[in-house]
Amino acid sequence: HTGEKPYKCCRCGRGFSGSSNLIQHSRIHSRERPHRCSRCGESFCFQPRLLRHQKHH
Repeated sequence: HTGEKPYKCCRCGRGFSGSSNLIQHSRIHSRERPHRCSRCGESFCFQPRLLRHQKHH
């Protein structure tokens, strides 16, 4: 593990070690929210946030 982060966000410059992390990060800028709660319809950028939300139902 070299700590190298070759995948850079073209919008904010933040670096990532893997391309999948960069893709997830890009949702912040695009406002894409692919993870939708089946109970109330609220949507989230990241699955862990959806799972945390669902625990409160």
